[in-house]
Amino acid sequence: MTKDGRNIRERVMALLQAPDYRPRDRNEIAQALQAKGRDRVNVRQTLREMERSGQIVRIRKNRYVLPTEADLLTGKLSIHQAGFGFLVPEKSGEPDIFVAAENTGTAMNGDRVVVRISRDVPQRRAKDRLRAEGRVIRILERARDTIVGTLQHSKNFYYVVPDDPRIVHDVYVQLPKNRPAKVGDKVVVRLEEWQSRHVNPEGEIIEILGSATAPGIDMLSIIRKYGLPTEFPKAVLDEANRIPKTVQQRMIDGREDLRDKFIVTIDPDDARDFDDAIDVERIGNQGWRLGVHIADVSAYVTPDSALDREARRRGNSVYLPDRVIPMLPERLSNGVCSLNPDVDRLTFSVFIEFDKNGRAKSGRFARTVIRSAKRLTYKEAYELLRKPESGNPRDQGEIAERLHTAWELASLLRRKRFEHGSLDLDFPEVKVYVDPNGKPIRLERVDNDESHQLIEEFMLAANEAVARELRHRSIPTIYRVHEDPDPEKLGEYREFILSFGYNVGDLSHRKEVQRFLASIRGKPEEQALKIGLLKSLKRARYVAQPLGHYGLAKANYLHFTSPIRRYADLVVHRTLAERNLLRRSKIDIGQIESIAGHISDTERNAADAEIESVRLKKLQFFQQQLEERNPQVFRAAIMDVRNYGLVVELPDALVTGLVHVSTLSDDFYRFDAAQRRLIGRRTNRRYRIGDEVRVFVARVDTFKQQIDFAIADQKAKKQPRRR
Repeated sequence: MTKDGRNIRERVMALLQAPDYRPRDRNEIAQALQAKGRDRVNVRQTLREMERSGQIVRIRKNRYVLPTEADLLTGKLSIHQAGFGFLVPEKSGEPDIFVAAENTGTAMNGDRVVVRISRDVPQRRAKDRLRAEGRVIRILERARDTIVGTLQHSKNFYYVVPDDPRIVHDVYVQLPKNRPAKVGDKVVVRLEEWQSRHVNPEGEIIEILGSATAPGIDMLSIIRKYGLPTEFPKAVLDEANRIPKTVQQRMIDGREDLRDKFIVTIDPDDARDFDDAIDVERIGNQGWRLGVHIADVSAYVTPDSALDREARRRGNSVYLPDRVIPMLPERLSNGVCSLNPDVDRLTFSVFIEFDKNGRAKSGRFARTVIRSAKRLTYKEAYELLRKPESGNPRDQGEIAERLHTAWELASLLRRKRFEHGSLDLDFPEVKVYVDPNGKPIRLERVDNDESHQLIEEFMLAANEAVARELRHRSIPTIYRVHEDPDPEKLGEYREFILSFGYNVGDLSHRKEVQRFLASIRGKPEEQALKIGLLKSLKRARYVAQPLGHYGLAKANYLHFTSPIRRYADLVVHRTLAERNLLRRSKIDIGQIESIAGHISDTERNAADAEIESVRLKKLQFFQQQLEERNPQVFRAAIMDVRNYGLVVELPDALVTGLVHVSTLSDDFYRFDAAQRRLIGRRTNRRYRIGDEVRVFVARVDTFKQQIDFAIADQKAKKQPRRR
């Protein structure tokens, strides 16, 4: 924004904040500001920008006021598939506002809207507090102008059923001319202006993806739904192709040479790009020296180049079960920027010395060149760490000895991190393996074992060291923050915990959260309770200020260690490189804030796409079980007991489903609400939270994304308990 724009904005705010202000339209505001000619145009433009940003709102007769003066709030609308929604206010600290289905108007999930708080209706009780209710009065910005769905046909017209169950209206369409579209095809529809909730929205089919059952169409639908890019522009590829495939000597000159160091990478089995490497040395009995070496992407991607603009637009790489949508072209991401073994690579290194108690004594930063000595997978590293250290390098080899030395430091750092208040919010993950046609063939649980923890601790240490350095030097950059949670949401979560029978105190105290997390470790309901906790916490995001990280209990934190796949890290590399320059480039804090907001959005979008793609492949995997002659029997843990059935989770697949009470055919079961259990009237058989059962797939609803299971071998007198 120009200086004139800022000046007009300040004058508008002063006018609206004045005690004697009465609502005015844009012409009256321009007149009050004594704006003439070009200035009147600037006033109108500024008013539009301030309305879009939520600073001011427009009421009846197009008059402007401050939101608080008219019981108005601006934020994003989160719609539930049942139709109701919640406004998540943009102003930090404001509670969510409930919006009934009939009050959402034509707003859709993710839209930026203005909501008027309803003072004439009773507030809804949300657990132990009252929640305000509101009504959408204006849509400021659509989250998306397209939807993806399945083409259907009634007697008189064609319509599209959206893939997203939170879009509760079908969209009326006409078949495109000269492009064949059939009932059952997945299509992309551009929405037309939607005026009334009482009629269905209309749209235009702009792309026919293909039959919903054809291989690959499911992932393509997700790509279109989330607006993910599938190709790089020609200018970007041309620029990438001009970059040499190998490191040139002229690029090495002036760098610290670490090619004689024993440096290794540790990554997933199927990783294609390696952007971090480590080495750890003991300093006698005094401590350790840690080296974290990160691919120096900034050496190849210069500010405002075609590569840089495209990387910024994408914000991050996206990982789907059958493909990676990279932030950078393959020439860089899998080529000259990837820290492959036995080749020279440019890096940005962090060197930290720790004393014997794990306290960081010093930190140093340098642009370096390395030659990775070994590429290890997590599985290989875990196997080496499981073998006891013999003390004789010949018995294990240099790599095993160095790994054990590294784990000594990493385990100490991990223990100290939790002592200082960090929360154990690690989750196991499930990797979905697919065949060339995208058919899911195997689910594999990936636990956060010592090999993962080793790398995690060193990356955290490097990120924190860089954050401290940049904050100390007052250099603007992008920080990774996780703000303190809302006490009211923690109170609601506490009620949820109590329903599971846990005795828990005030969760606004970090020690109490840690104690609770320790108490559920290894329990069947651990996953569900951790997910509940995450939902009650604020979401981590990128900002231009070091606001701290609640989950990690760190005052200074940012992302430095993954510049191949995250634009935030690339920005941090550039700012760190300038710390010792006599004249730094003029970094516009407003630009930093804009980039931080943008990449927070792209990260959230990518995470949603990744979660949905994995969930879809899991549903397909279990759908295939229904077609098997001898369906697989899975072990499951009962997560909750309700009057209509058992909520179970498959720990090996991290999938939740329902065993409906009607499928418990061996007896008539009554629900004991006080003890949260089902009891057989004749057999006295009991199903309780925490019990382990064996189940098979009974039904899969891919649209609602739900799985129903049935208990295997119900004739057993006593359900086996697994420890």
